[in-house]
Amino acid sequence: MAASLSSPPSFHLLPAPAPRLSPNSTATPRAKRKSNWRKPRPLFCSAATSPSPSASLTTTAGAAKAGSWRDLCSLNAWVVGDYYRLVSAVNALEPPLRRLSDEQLKGKTEEFRARLGRGETLADVQAEAFSVVREAARRTLGMRHFDVQIIGGAVLHDGCIAEMKTGEGKTLVSTLAAYLNALTGDGVHVVTVNDYLAQRDAEWMGRVHRFLGLTVGLIQAGMKSDERRANYMCDITYTNNSELGFDYLRDNLSRKKEQLVMRWPRPFHFSIVDEVDSVLIDEGRNPLLISGEDNREAARYPVAAKVADLLIEGAHYTVELKGNNIDLTEDGVTYAETILGTNDLWDENDPWARFVTNALKAKEFYRRDVQYIVRNGKALIINELTGRVEPKRRWSDGIHQAVEAKEGLKIQADSVIVAQITYQSLVKLYPKLSGMTGTAKTEEKEFLKMFKMPVIEVPTNLPNIRVGLPIQAFATLRGKWQYVREEVEYMFQLGRPVLVGTTSVESSEYLSDLLKSRNIPHNVLNARPKYAAREAEIIAQAGRKHAITISTNMAGRGTDIILGGNPKMLAKEIVEDNVLPFLSHDTPDVETEGESTSHKGLSKIKLGPSSLALLAKAAIMAKYVHKSESNEWSFQKVKSTIMESIEMSNTIGLEKLQERVAEVTEMYPLCDAIALAYATVLKDCEIHCFDEGAEVKTLGGLHVIGTSLHESRRIDNQLRGRAGRQGDPGSTRFMVSLQDEMFRKFNLDTEWAVRLISRITDGEDIAIESNAVVKQLLGLQINAEKYYFGIRKNLVEFDEVLEVQRKHIYSLRQVILSGDSESCSEQIFQYMQAVVDEIILGNVDPQKPPKTWDLAKLLDEFASLGGNLLTETFKETQEEDLQSSLEQILRYGSVEVDNFVLPNMPVPPNSFRGIRKRTSSAMRWFAMCGDDTSKKGRYTNIVNLLRKYFGDFLIATYLGKHS
Repeated sequence: MAASLSSPPSFHLLPAPAPRLSPNSTATPRAKRKSNWRKPRPLFCSAATSPSPSASLTTTAGAAKAGSWRDLCSLNAWVVGDYYRLVSAVNALEPPLRRLSDEQLKGKTEEFRARLGRGETLADVQAEAFSVVREAARRTLGMRHFDVQIIGGAVLHDGCIAEMKTGEGKTLVSTLAAYLNALTGDGVHVVTVNDYLAQRDAEWMGRVHRFLGLTVGLIQAGMKSDERRANYMCDITYTNNSELGFDYLRDNLSRKKEQLVMRWPRPFHFSIVDEVDSVLIDEGRNPLLISGEDNREAARYPVAAKVADLLIEGAHYTVELKGNNIDLTEDGVTYAETILGTNDLWDENDPWARFVTNALKAKEFYRRDVQYIVRNGKALIINELTGRVEPKRRWSDGIHQAVEAKEGLKIQADSVIVAQITYQSLVKLYPKLSGMTGTAKTEEKEFLKMFKMPVIEVPTNLPNIRVGLPIQAFATLRGKWQYVREEVEYMFQLGRPVLVGTTSVESSEYLSDLLKSRNIPHNVLNARPKYAAREAEIIAQAGRKHAITISTNMAGRGTDIILGGNPKMLAKEIVEDNVLPFLSHDTPDVETEGESTSHKGLSKIKLGPSSLALLAKAAIMAKYVHKSESNEWSFQKVKSTIMESIEMSNTIGLEKLQERVAEVTEMYPLCDAIALAYATVLKDCEIHCFDEGAEVKTLGGLHVIGTSLHESRRIDNQLRGRAGRQGDPGSTRFMVSLQDEMFRKFNLDTEWAVRLISRITDGEDIAIESNAVVKQLLGLQINAEKYYFGIRKNLVEFDEVLEVQRKHIYSLRQVILSGDSESCSEQIFQYMQAVVDEIILGNVDPQKPPKTWDLAKLLDEFASLGGNLLTETFKETQEEDLQSSLEQILRYGSVEVDNFVLPNMPVPPNSFRGIRKRTSSAMRWFAMCGDDTSKKGRYTNIVNLLRKYFGDFLIATYLGKHS
């Protein structure tokens, strides 16, 4: 993620992403540097190092010979090249910042804020702020931002999407833009895809921000309102996308100001959305819903499920996989009506059609261990894009109840939507929005069209040398899985780590059984709790020699696969194995803690004498603490203690820990012992992982196998991106079957493909790398992308209609909740005037004379507004009286608007005393005169006087009653 600290960083300008100069091209004298400087490519160098025009032409021509015309004409390359001027400025500021003390570096935050207060902009302090963050990260995390990461931070600050390949350090990049925009004090949201990543980033990257004097908040599921409110008030708040959306909806359903948790009246300022494609595109099909309960129809679902079991596809109903639609045939309708004893499935008084259709959808489209799993008597949704269980999410429109009935579970209440918003509409509430991901370029047009956010490809720090092997197509599923097993076995014998990506729990466990039959040790990562709880540990070990990992979709896993293994995770496991058994004898709950990670086939880590001695000492102290305390430690308490110790070790460092322990004459605390043991073990693990990583690189690095094409190329690219991290070697291979669900769903002409394969090979289970077949499959994938883009587009367009109403109602609620009594009263007055205007304009026509107006109806509708109050006042008033008043006004030609009263009409109560109420009345009059939405005509002024008189009368009556 960041440069090593073993050697001092050089402050040169990294070359921009274009091919190297041709050997035949000439270099300008200015381009000749010392050997420890890389030669900047003249096309993208900063103004300070710009070559002469002739040199630029020469080098451009040379680059063209090397095949760089694509880069030369690329807008992305020119944009990235322009960012190198900022990189140059940041690098120039680094040496003086190195000489500052910690306190002086922290003081930079207040200095920046003072400068902003004096009128400077964020652009004025951007280079200095980025350099300060880089130095703070070096001191707190031991990480220094690469030059390309500085570019990534600038892209985020400019409100764009930074596409950075897997392993390039997006998490560290976010600290730059987050810090800079937090200086205004308006709050910054860093939005991730799950609670785990939000917590990890808040603790990990939060150390940089806290070091610089900023407050860091974290929003997690299950937090109370007070905790949420305090965290949203921080300078930088880490949260996941669903928690953010639900907090916004809940705030707009609150009945009291004290229940609000966000920064009202301006809760949104600047947001960095991690895995932005996952949030806005993959999750874009599913709006956020807050719903109530409706139990009235619960008994119908089990009956409908039994009916669905009796109906036969083809004879009684037809299935359309692409749109997940079910259509009953005439025979199916007749048969279902006979079973249910009804004459009409669509009878309004006895509606069975929806329940039967949902039961059939649950039967055909919602498969156990694919779309959901059953745990503790509940059907829990599996996110098809991340492979994670989402326990708080439920399908709407009765689908979830139909699935529960199919599985024989207790039927939960039907949902009635109370509030909803799409992620697209939610993020549009931010005046400034940015995002980062490893795969967004394929969806660039959608981001530009819907969010006005360009996608900028940030160059990698080191060249990507990953090898992409051709896609292999199979006629049958059997043939595909057989070849997957054989390729995994072959790579295992070589010693190369392998990551196999699957699309469901079902397929991951099927492959696991195949590997078990061949005695190949491996780890499985899917939505089952026994695997999901160990997610970080499993992914951390996936880069070790001989490691085989089967995982459902890799989107948003958040943990890099490091060749040789992750030393921090390995050290943590070693410490837990040595200390935990002495502190607690509880059996860990597999549902929450997961099964232990398999280390079969992996090399054993050799620990030095110091590590072994400190582990033994920590174990003895743990045993002593356990005996000295009467209460048994819970498994969770031990885990928490170990995690606190590790965090302390990471914060303090080995040398300071040794000094701290040396100062203690008596037995030092258990946390110190664990922290010291961890720090020492970590050193041994780093050496082991480095050596093993070097060996794995010589073998070819991580090999990634995709077992099916996804409905989006972007998801497949996420899996590919796991190999070849940070310039490491690696390879990828996709194996697909014509029987895969996507091809059946989008009506691939499988007969054509099978005939083509039969002409190429004698067996249906033989792999084919034919360009014709692969081209057909990839074309189908692009069609699938277009289809789902259409769904998202329609959803956004539909939500835009609701958005107008939602913004108006929500803003009105916030004014009432957050405002004082005067502002609330003003809102009530405006509403009263709007009701009066509706009555007046519905009964008069400004283009016709008053004698043609329906004044009798106008008086009746107005009198009915206030009940007895207005009925008593206007009971003696006749249509002729109002007609006479209007004729008098027409004769006089001018009236006194202040304290205006219609002649011969009831006089309003004298409630407009005081400057504020008189001003309110005057402002309403000005609004009527400037109203461009109502119909205009010769008698518009008379209509406006009617609006004023009746509006003032209603408001004055209300004030008189409530004063």
